[in-house]
Amino acid sequence: MKKLILISLLLLPFAGNVSASGGGVHLDHAPVDVSNKASLQRGAKYFVNYCLGCHSTKYSRYSRVGEDLGLTTLQVEDNFIFTGANVRDQMKIALRDKEARHWFGTAVPDLSLVARAKGTDWIYTYLRSFYLDDSRPFGVNNLVLKNASMPHVLWELQGWQKAVYKEGEKTAAGDPVLDHLESDGSGQLSAKQYDKVVLDIVNFLAYVGEPAQLQRKQLGFWVLAFLAVFFVVAYMLKKEYWKDIH
Repeated sequence: MKKLILISLLLLPFAGNVSASGGGVHLDHAPVDVSNKASLQRGAKYFVNYCLGCHSTKYSRYSRVGEDLGLTTLQVEDNFIFTGANVRDQMKIALRDKEARHWFGTAVPDLSLVARAKGTDWIYTYLRSFYLDDSRPFGVNNLVLKNASMPHVLWELQGWQKAVYKEGEKTAAGDPVLDHLESDGSGQLSAKQYDKVVLDIVNFLAYVGEPAQLQRKQLGFWVLAFLAVFFVVAYMLKKEYWKDIH
């Protein structure tokens, strides 16, 4: 029984990774760096302009985000707040679940903890994997989340992608086998530039999921340094106490 409990505890971190892997879809690595304030500022800008209309981050406040990202109150008010919200308010939206279900067929999730729940690689790949699909209500589908209800809100930046399938190959269910996604070149940005935009958004969502993580990591370093020094002192003290005991 003890062995089973130990094995279960050891496997818990891996279980979270498997559940967020998107059902076997390869996830590209997102090299997030929440200490990069310039990236966080850009990510916050893109999030507010392209995502906040439908997705809230209700566990964040405009003022806290501005403070952590090195922005003044005036900069936050001018660049992040386009409604009558106060700078001290939570980053909520007016869209109600009933309206969201009417327009999108489902409630729109809050994104405060999406980076922790899905993983940054999942979001990074998801936002780069929309492709044209006439069978869907918004004309697009997604490789990571099949039949996603979300429209491709970043299409002006990325352009449209079409799915290219392997000729003559079928899955066990009889579906064509995807080879790759091909861009039509209509986007305002190059593929490399678009990937950078997505990474900035993912970086911001990683920060939103745990705003205190930088302080936590810094504190952890000092705690480990203290324990290292304390170990040396304790060891020397132990030797001093026990030197005359045989």
